[in-house]
Amino acid sequence: MTAKTSDAILDRMMALHPKIIDLTLDRVWRLLAALDNPQLKLPPVIHIAGTNGKGSTQAMIRAGLEGAGRSVHAYTSPHLARFHERIRLAGELISEPELTAVLDECYAANGGENITYFEITTCAALLAFARAKADFTLLEVGLGGRLDATNVIENPAVTVITPVSIDHEQFLGDTLGKIAAEKAGIIKPGVPCIVGPQQDEALEVIEYTAARMGAPLLVHGQHWHVQEENGRLIYQDETGLRDVPLPNLLGAHQIQNAGAALAVLRHLNMGDDAYEAAVTKAEWPARMQRMKSGPLVDQAPQAEIWLDGGHNAAAGIALADVLTNLPQKPTHMICGMLNTKDVTGYLAPLAEKATSLTAVSIPGETATLSAEETAAAAARVNLPASTADSVADALKVITDTDPQARVLICGSLYLAGKILQENA
Repeated sequence: MTAKTSDAILDRMMALHPKIIDLTLDRVWRLLAALDNPQLKLPPVIHIAGTNGKGSTQAMIRAGLEGAGRSVHAYTSPHLARFHERIRLAGELISEPELTAVLDECYAANGGENITYFEITTCAALLAFARAKADFTLLEVGLGGRLDATNVIENPAVTVITPVSIDHEQFLGDTLGKIAAEKAGIIKPGVPCIVGPQQDEALEVIEYTAARMGAPLLVHGQHWHVQEENGRLIYQDETGLRDVPLPNLLGAHQIQNAGAALAVLRHLNMGDDAYEAAVTKAEWPARMQRMKSGPLVDQAPQAEIWLDGGHNAAAGIALADVLTNLPQKPTHMICGMLNTKDVTGYLAPLAEKATSLTAVSIPGETATLSAEETAAAAARVNLPASTADSVADALKVITDTDPQARVLICGSLYLAGKILQENA
């Protein structure tokens, strides 16, 4: 079989529902029943929701569990270069034959009924997980939580809510409280929930939901604490203190994500090998990733090229913090964003950290913001901006002037995915 086999089935799945996003669980429950309910046959589940940090936190939990000798299924979205990235079976990306088989089975079982792409592919992931042996299953919410296709696990081992902020307002609500209520929808009766740093409005909603559900909370700043101290990460909870290396994923926000991951691992009694591995062995592409090879690197071999897929206001703040803590050097952004995002909110915290921004449209994305619109948003926050037809063209203009420039390609996971595909 070739990669085109699964791609062909995925293309057919795109046509099963007129909307890309349509939040409800009815279609998912129907298909899962037709598949003999694979969600009831999974290894113990760790379910993760939140606005920022879900993927990084999941990556650290997975690294920690694997460092303790456990095998782990993992589900995440969106993918960057290939759909296979979404589904890990016992630590390995799903193979082409396995992916084709479960996609085809789900497509047939669905019988041509309305179902979104994310819903049917989530069912395929659950089916694959149910048929492969592992010690744990990590499920990352796609959007929201309460009505997300992953929210079909009746009794997970633990749930996690990473920082909640404003994003996807058209689907989740226009206030932080409404969005937090959707995220808190993964909380289950009696199941412990690890809660990352939250604004007061979000935390109040999470605490209310947990009280109503009878779910114990382990909340950052109350039940566990994490900080950097003398170049080390210090984690403390009611059972004691742990001193481990700083996360290999860059940024102060990754310290908070590491804290949530350690809280999960501590709750599961994984031990010191797990804690060490969580912060030293996690891998998460396009999160302030230094590019080391590929055509873009070959094009500008002296340049320092970074790739980041953060795309909302909170991500802009986190990225600005990362730039603050890198060795001081002019930073030139190449930015492409979707028209559903708060481009001004994203760029505002970066305006003081970057020397220039070159705006591009995201190739192949109908929802891309035009390069001209992104450049105009940059100008509104006093960030010198221009446009280019492509990332390669932008990189050439920047490095023709400064061959050793620091270049940050950023603004969207979709743009990051294109870059990773082209530089594979």
